[in-house]
This record gives sequence, C-alpha cells and structure tokens, in this order.
Amino acid sequence: MDKQSEGDLQTIHETDYQKMRYTKQLIDRYKHSRSTSLLRHNYLGKYAFVGIGNHSMNNLYPVLAFLHVPLKYICCKSANKLPLIENAYPGVHATTSLQEILADKDVKGVFVSAAPQAHFAIATEVLKSGKALFIEKPPCQSLEELARLMDLQKEHDTIVEVGLQKRNSPIMRILQKELKKSKDAVCYNLKYLTGAYPEGDALLDLFIHPLDCMTYLFGEGQVKSAVNVENHTLMLILEHHCATGILELSTGYSWSDAKEHWTINTDRGVYEMDQFDNLTFRHKSKIIMGIPMEKVFPCGKTTVSLFERNNFIPLQVNNQIVSQGYYDTIKGFVDAVEGKKTCALSSLEHLTHTYSLIENIRTLI
Repeated sequence: MDKQSEGDLQTIHETDYQKMRYTKQLIDRYKHSRSTSLLRHNYLGKYAFVGIGNHSMNNLYPVLAFLHVPLKYICCKSANKLPLIENAYPGVHATTSLQEILADKDVKGVFVSAAPQAHFAIATEVLKSGKALFIEKPPCQSLEELARLMDLQKEHDTIVEVGLQKRNSPIMRILQKELKKSKDAVCYNLKYLTGAYPEGDALLDLFIHPLDCMTYLFGEGQVKSAVNVENHTLMLILEHHCATGILELSTGYSWSDAKEHWTINTDRGVYEMDQFDNLTFRHKSKIIMGIPMEKVFPCGKTTVSLFERNNFIPLQVNNQIVSQGYYDTIKGFVDAVEGKKTCALSSLEHLTHTYSLIENIRTLI
C-alpha cells in the first residue's frame, strides 16, 4: 500500500472515531438530561393524604413519591397504624384527625382515598376548608350529593380532581382525536368483567369506570334496555347523541382473569381496546352501490396499532400506572394546585352525565 493510500485510510479512521465520539457525547447528554428531569420537579406546597389502604399504597402513593410531592400528613381512622405510618414514611406526621390537617395553613391540597361511603363527608369538610381536593372514585353516593359538592366547590372556589383516572389514559386521548374523524353514528360493544365484589356497591365502585369513559367519549347516555342477571351481571343498551352501545358489566367472572375490552365500530373502521394496554384500528373496505368491495377484490386486513404498552422495557411510559392514567391524573392535580396548569378533566361538574346514567340504571334494575 502506498503512502497516499495509508494516509487516506488513517483519515477515514480518524473521521469514524470523531463520529463515534460525537455520538457518545450526544447519548451521554441525553441520558444525563433524562436522569435529572424528575429532579427538576419543584412543588412548593404541602399536601395531606386521607387513607392508607391497598389501592392507595399500590397506585397512588408510588406516583406521589415518583413526583416528589411533599406529604406533610397521612390520616387514617386506626390509631394503632400511626407509628407504623411514621416509620414507613419518614418526615410524615400520622394522625387520626382530619380537622388537624384542615387547620394547617401549610397544607394546600388533600388526597382522599378512604372507604367509598365516607368520601362525601370527607370531601365536604375539605371543600369547606378551601383546600384543593383530590377525591378517589366515587366522590359521593348520588346525583343529589354530587350537586351539593359542586355548590361547595363554587362557593369556596377550590380545585377538585376526581380519581376517574382512565379519562387521562393515553388510549382515551388517542380515541378522542380519532373519533372526531367519524362522520356517522358510532356503535360500540363493551365488556367489563371481574370476580365477585361482596364488599361494596359494584355499580358505583367498579362499573363507574366504564360508564364514565363512555359518557366522556360520547356524551350523555340514556338506558334503552337493562337486564340484571342474578345480581352479578348488568346487560345494558345505551343510547348517546351520536353512538349506541351494548355493555356487559359483571362481577360474575374471575379477578385472576378480569377483562376490559371495547370494540368501537365507525364509518372509517373498527377500534379495539384491550385492558388499556393496547389500541388498534382496522380499516373497513369501501362499499360501492351497496356492494362490499372486499367480496369483489379480496385483500388482507389492514390493522394499525395506535397504542401498545411495551412490557419488555421497564420505563415510566410502559408502567401500568401511566397507561391506566394514574400518573397524569395526579400530576395534573398537583400542577393545578401549584398554578402550573388548569385542572378540569375529571372535575365534579364533568361527572353529571355519569351520575345521571348510574341513577337511570338504578331505576330500571
């Protein structure tokens, strides 16, 4: 090899090395930015949490810790839990007194996730104090109680967020945009299947989720037909302004194999949602003069994945707490309290259609 060729080869190697070095610098800079992004969260207010049950500890407290939301109090009704709470959550004051929390001017917002039957009374006291309220579903037991909470919210001009977190899931955001593309009425089929629920009111505690999702997507709904099967399954036909749906809401299946599946049929195609983990869209073949073209010109199915939770890579965006909407719901509430954005998605006023539908169902079963 002559000297010129050796020089050219050395130049190539140096150029490749510079590219690799530059690429490594970019990767290191990106990793540094990603690793420090959460450290930039700076919430100035203090917060309190009422409730220390399984749901709270599995789904809500982890989000608060992830966001570095400063908890000053945890309130529960059992005095023998107080030392355990303070041992598990250093720097937090455990108490059985809600009034102690409400009298503390440092506390800007209160999270409530207690027994569903206690929510209305607790929410009433928090709203009267003027503090911001995050209340797990259901916030109350009836449409009349909801109206009273709405009056208190207006009277004291407080921020309220209801923990119907599925409204804030990535799939719901995608569906909202996608369904606006449809010109004709929509038909949907919904299955929400769990095991037995002897500890509470399944309609209000469990089925409120799918019913709220449908009123959120399609607006006010009226029950055209309702059948109660052996007190564990509701078969419903709902009619909205632009949609009609068939729903099976049941506690007659199994918790180990619980399912939530939606099929939404539009003029453009069919959307399928499974467990809030994935959403697909299957295009429909055109119909010309009443003739389905797929019979004349057979072709393969065209299915597009609109959302799919990646179960392999353990990142924040792939966590069920995010895909189910817990993260965005809680972050939205705290951001609103801190004046970073307006919180309105699941406020009390937006639940009127949901509670009207639940009371409509109660009159028919």
